[in-house]
Parts: sequence; structure tokens; C-alpha cells
Amino acid sequence: MILLKDKQEILKKKQYIKKNTKKFNQVFLALFSGGFSTFSILYCVQSILPIFSKQFYLTPAESSLSLSAATGMMALGMLFTAPLSDIIGRKSIMSISLFMAAILTIICSMMTSWTTIVLLRALTGLALSGVVAVAMTYISEEVHPDSLSFCIGLYISGNTIGGCSGRLISSILSEKFSWNISLGVIGIFSLISSCFFLYLLPSSKNFYSLPIDFPKFLKRFYSQLRNPTLFFLFFIGFILMGSFVTIFNYIGYRLILEPFFLSQSSIGLLSIIYLTGVYSSPKAGILINKYNRNDILILSLLLMITGVFITQFDQLLIIILGLIVFSGGFFASHSIASSWVGSCTKTSKVQATSLYLFFYYLGSSVFGTFGGFFWFHFKWYGISIFILTMLLLGIFLSLKLKKK
Repeated sequence: MILLKDKQEILKKKQYIKKNTKKFNQVFLALFSGGFSTFSILYCVQSILPIFSKQFYLTPAESSLSLSAATGMMALGMLFTAPLSDIIGRKSIMSISLFMAAILTIICSMMTSWTTIVLLRALTGLALSGVVAVAMTYISEEVHPDSLSFCIGLYISGNTIGGCSGRLISSILSEKFSWNISLGVIGIFSLISSCFFLYLLPSSKNFYSLPIDFPKFLKRFYSQLRNPTLFFLFFIGFILMGSFVTIFNYIGYRLILEPFFLSQSSIGLLSIIYLTGVYSSPKAGILINKYNRNDILILSLLLMITGVFITQFDQLLIIILGLIVFSGGFFASHSIASSWVGSCTKTSKVQATSLYLFFYYLGSSVFGTFGGFFWFHFKWYGISIFILTMLLLGIFLSLKLKKK
């Protein structure tokens, strides 16, 4: 009883940031710009993979390393940057990460060696892990619980718009000027955005530095991996992001060929399709409150499969429709799987979330490059069979979850 009283007293003493205050607006603007900058840097290369192939004489799989190296290192980094923020603070980690990623992107824009570009992109992904792994923790610690979901929604919207804008800006500037100019512009914009972030984001008031107990830290990760429900959800996240990145990595290669012959900037416009997530993610959240979430997850995966089938037609508008259906299913599936991880974890929620994001971005890295083999040998039919096989495995794992 005394412990409960002490806990209530601590909660009362916490200095939460409330909605409709100056500090809340600062948090929103800072995290929106941070999320925008993070995902524009991360995904700015996806729409210009064909340009890399042409300039550096690369296969599609080799070109995809510019994205896969970044997402792979980001996945690895997230396992360590979140615990590191427990020592040196949330704002410090995020600020350092944003500045490093922006500077590395500017340096990358000056390179002429493909090996160096891939290496710099890997270091950029490692830097960005500090924002992706820590931002949600900062929000949950500093923002009042009544405004938490609203603030998280604003942060995620910054991520979505950033990813969409990065692809669009890089494709337009690469077509008009060069890929070097496009990365340089995005890097400089992100550097300015980092200054904006550092100036605006309020310092943590509810953060207390904690030493890391490595044996305990590793034990928590191991215990999460041994949980069958969580392990299936981690693997579903791996499949979801892997399939999503693969289809958008190689659709550009298809659309620059006959009978389409689209320009680079036109291919970049496809990134607008990502905005389907603004509708399908919250819609999935509403549906799982009314119906069985496992059934909604399976339906969302079937929606992705339907989208892949629609893209088999050689008519541009039908292909775009297929990509919209696929994307809607993806964002709904990801929303369900990620929220499921949180709801079925009683202890060590940070480790569970970190592991889900690790598998999620690892899927992007592995599938994004491995899919190049299928494109090289079998073109779009090969990509489609590869993705469909993985999504069917996702449905199989979802059916396994139903029995849990």
C-alpha cells in the first residue's frame, strides 16, 4: 500500500507537457521536423535506384544496397541506441543522430565511388537509429497521457510525409540536375531541420539517467525471443516491411521500360501512394477494437496479396491501383502487428518494441536486396512470386497466432 502511495506521489510530481500549450507546440514542431528529416534521408535513394544502376553500371540488387545498407544498420543500431539514451538522455541522442545523418548525407553527395556511397549510407542508417528508437520513448515520458496518442500520430505523420517527400524531391532533382545535387539538397535541408529540432525540443523533465546492466539487458531480449506470440509477430514485421520495400524498389525499373517509359520524376510521384497509411493505419486500429485483431491482420495481408495480383496488368492506372491496395494493406498490417506487440508484453516493453523494429527494418534490408535476384532473372513476375510467397508465409504465421 505504501509503495502504491509512493508511485502515485511520483506521478503527481511529473511535469507533463499538456496539449494546447506553447511547449506542446514546440514538441510537435520539433518531432515533426525530426521525423520528416529522418525518413527523407533514409528513403531519398529509393526512387533513384535506376539512376544509380545507370551511372555506376550496377545490377538492381547492387543499386538497392544504398537503401538496404542504411535500413540494415538502422535495425542493428536500434538495439543499442535506446538503452544508450537511458544513460545520456533522449534529446541528446536524437540531436546527435540528426546532425550526424545530415552531415553524412552531404558528404555522400560528393562521393564518386559506389563502395564509399554504400559505406556512408550504412553509417547514416546507424546514426538515424538514434531518432527512430528514442522518439516514442521521449513522447511517452514527457507528454501528458491524455494527449499521448495525438502526439504520436503527429510524429508518425511527419515520418510518412518525410519518406514521401524524400523520394519525390530526390527523383525530381536527379532528373533536372543529378543525384549528387538531390542528396546535397536533402542533406542541407536536414542540417537546418536538425538545428530547428535542437532549438525547439524541450529538455526532458521526467528523465532519470540509469546505468545499463548488460546481463539483465541481454536476458530481457532473450526472454522476448522465447515468447512464441512475440516471435511470430517479429517475423510478420520482417515479412511486411520486406515485401513493401521490395515492391517499391523494383517498380521503378519496370516503369522506365516499355510500354511505359516513365521519367524519373514521374516514378517519384508514386511515393504519394504512401499517404494511404494516413487512412488505413488508424482505420485498422478502429477495426481491431470491434473485431478479432487476428482476422483483421489476415484480411490486411490478403489485401496486400490482391494488390500484387492487380499489378500484373500492363496498364499504368491499374498498376497504380494495385500499389494503392497493396500499400493500404501494408500500413493496416503494420499497425496491427506493432500494437499487438505492445499489448501482449507485460514486462520489458522497450526491448519488445526494439526487437519488433529490428526485425521490421531487417526485412527491408534483406528483402530489398535479395529481390534484385528475382528482378534480374524473372522481371516483375519473379518479384511478384517472391512477395506472394512471403505474404502467404505471413498468413500462415497469423493462423498460428490464432491458436495461441
